[in-house]
Amino acid sequence: MLFVCTWLFGLPWQVFLLMVPATFLTFALSLIIGYFLAEPLRLLVRKIKAYRAGANVEFVSDGKLYEADEISESMDALVRKLESQQADLVRENRRQSEFVSDVAHELRTPLTAIRGNAEILADPDLPPEMQKKFGAIIISESERLSRLVNDLLTLQRIEYDSTPRNFARVNLRTVAQEVVDTLHPIITDREAHIEIVGEAPDVLGNADRLKEALTNLVENATRFIEPSGHIVIELFGLHGNSVVQVKDDGTGFGDIDPSLLFGRFYRADTSRARNTGGTGLGLAIVKSIVEAHDGTVEALNRPEGGACFIIAIPSID
Repeated sequence: MLFVCTWLFGLPWQVFLLMVPATFLTFALSLIIGYFLAEPLRLLVRKIKAYRAGANVEFVSDGKLYEADEISESMDALVRKLESQQADLVRENRRQSEFVSDVAHELRTPLTAIRGNAEILADPDLPPEMQKKFGAIIISESERLSRLVNDLLTLQRIEYDSTPRNFARVNLRTVAQEVVDTLHPIITDREAHIEIVGEAPDVLGNADRLKEALTNLVENATRFIEPSGHIVIELFGLHGNSVVQVKDDGTGFGDIDPSLLFGRFYRADTSRARNTGGTGLGLAIVKSIVEAHDGTVEALNRPEGGACFIIAIPSID
C-alpha cells in the first residue's frame, strides 16, 4: 500500500509515513483550537436562551473573541432598548389608567348635579321661582360639562396628533394682541386692566396653538384677580429663547409645588376653580402646546403678590 501511495504521489514512502501523524496532529490541534474559539459563542448562546427564559442576564464582553464581544455589545444595547421601551409602555398604561379614572371622577360631579336637579324639577308642586333656580343650575352644569369635554378633546388632539406640524414663523406680539382682542368681552366684564409690553424674537410654531396656550393663561389670570385688577403680558428674548410672561396681581397659587399646576385636573383651590368655571385642564393644555414647540413653561408666585407664568420657546433669526 505504501508503495502504491508513493507511486501515485511521487513521494518517498518515508516522507509519506511522516505526513500521516502530522496530518492527525494538525487535525487534533484544529479541533482543540476550534473548541476554545467556539466557547465564547456557546456561552453567548446560553445567555441568550437564559434571557429568553426570563432570567436577568448581563451581556458583558470578556475579550476572548472579537466577534463574540461585538455580538455581546449589540445584544446589550438591544436589551437596554427593550427594557426602556417596556418601562415607557408601563408608564403610558399607568398614565392612561389614571387619566380614565380622573375623567370619570370629573364627569361624575356635573352629571350628579344635573340628575339631582332634574329630579327636583319633576315635582309638579314646585314653585315657579324654584323651577327657574334649579333649571339655571342644570344649564350651568351642562355648560361646565361641555367645557370639560371640549378641553379633553383638545388635550387628546394635542398629545396624540400624529399629523405633521404646520409650523411657520410666528410673531408673539401679534399673537398676544389677538388674545387680548379675543378676550376683550371677558376682560371688560371682570373689570380687568391688561397691557402688552416688550417684544420677543419670532419663533417657529403654530400660531393657532400658541394663541390657545396664551389665551388659557390670560383667561386663567382673569379668574383670580380682584375687580379692577391688572394683567401684564411681557415679551422679551433671553439666551436664544423667546419669552412670554403673563403676570397678575391676584392672590397667586399659594405654598404649593408650581409643577403640580400643570397636571391634569389639578386645582390649587378646588371649590374656587369650580365656581369660576375651571375644568382643571387649561394649564395641562398649555404645557402640552409649549412642549410641542420644544419649549418650557413654569409658574411662580410674585414677591409683590400675584402669579407669573413663563413660556420660553426657541427663537429663530
